[in-house]
This record gives sequence, structure tokens and C-alpha cells, in this order.
Amino acid sequence: MGTGAEGLGLPVVGERQSLREQVAQALRDALVAGEMRPGVVYSAPVLAAQFGVSATPVREAMLDLAKEGLVEAVRNKGFRVTEMSDSDLDDITEIRRLIEVPTVARLAESGREADFERLRPLAREIVTSAERGDLLTYVNADLRFHVELLSLAGNAHLVEVVRELRGRARLYGLKGLADAGKLVDSAREHVELLDALIDGDRAAAEHIMGDHIQHVRGIWANKPE
Repeated sequence: MGTGAEGLGLPVVGERQSLREQVAQALRDALVAGEMRPGVVYSAPVLAAQFGVSATPVREAMLDLAKEGLVEAVRNKGFRVTEMSDSDLDDITEIRRLIEVPTVARLAESGREADFERLRPLAREIVTSAERGDLLTYVNADLRFHVELLSLAGNAHLVEVVRELRGRARLYGLKGLADAGKLVDSAREHVELLDALIDGDRAAAEHIMGDHIQHVRGIWANKPE
């Protein structure tokens, strides 16, 4: 069983949020991107060295993730990533489709063109991070895009449910897609979705979102569609 956290490419954190919050979100991104693997015990001091902070906020952040069921404490060693089965990921995908596809379809008829256009820089950030192969930035930008888009529906509870579901996803095939130069194609679906929303094309928006969620589950998690 491995220990440590070498080579995760974790960012040095700043001061806009609390260190605990920043570290927790960075670790969530690493979990979703598949950079942190089940069965490996991650030491708070080793992670802290990568973040450039003391071990205390890292331990606090990991305890927050433990409460969310994303990791489990290993006595006197650190924290182990909770394993997600294919069945778990299939269930998450089904729930996301049930929530996000009809929500996006309704948004297409909302006449919120200006609000959709404001999300374009974020959609472009997803594409550029895919082009660079920067997986942690990709995952973070992708989360922000979906959360901000869904928030336009005006249902805060729906947004939090989707945020939690996305935090439990595992995109183990993400690096392989990036290395093969295919991640950009999936990234561009965000731009295509905005175009459909701005055009008020409900059917197209519904189709793009449904396909996008299935791509996340199928290709990115190394499971044939």
C-alpha cells in the first residue's frame, strides 16, 4: 500500500479563502481527476509541503472530506481515499442526468442570453486547460461552469446536490484522454452547450448535456459507453 502524495501537482494556496477551504477544494479536484487513488494513504505533512502550508489546515481539510465520505482516516498514518465502485458511478451518472438534463432544457427557454454569455470565459478556460493537459484546473473550471449554469435555475438545493454528486465522481480516464489529445473535444461541449442555450434551442441543449454527462461516465472513467 502506497503512502505520500508525490507528483500530484497540487497548487500553492493563497489567502482569498481560508486555507482549510482552499486545501479541501484542491483535494476534491485531485480526487475527481483521479490524481489521488484508492488504497493509497496520504500523509497530511507530505500534502502540506506541496501546498506550501502547515499540516494543520491540511488535516482539517481532510477531516472535512472524511465527513463527506470521500476519504477515511488511517490511525497514525493519514487518510485513505474511499473507493467508488462502477455501480456507485453509474448511480451518480443516472441522478445527474435526471437533474441536469431537464434543468438545462428549461434554461434554454428562459431568455437568459446575457447570463449564458457571461459563462463563456469559463467555458474557454475549460478548453484551454484541456489543451495544456492541466487536469486539476480543468476539473475546477468544469465544476464552476456547471454550478454557475445550474444556479441560473434559481434552486440552491438542486445546485448543492449536483455539487456533492460531482465531488464523488472519479474520472480515472482523464489523464489518458489528455495524453491522447482527446480531452479538448469533450471540453468544447461546454462551448457548444452555451451556443445552444443562447440560441434558445431546447432540444440541442438537452442533447448536448445528456451526451456530456455520459461521456464523463463512459470515456473518462475508462468504461465503454
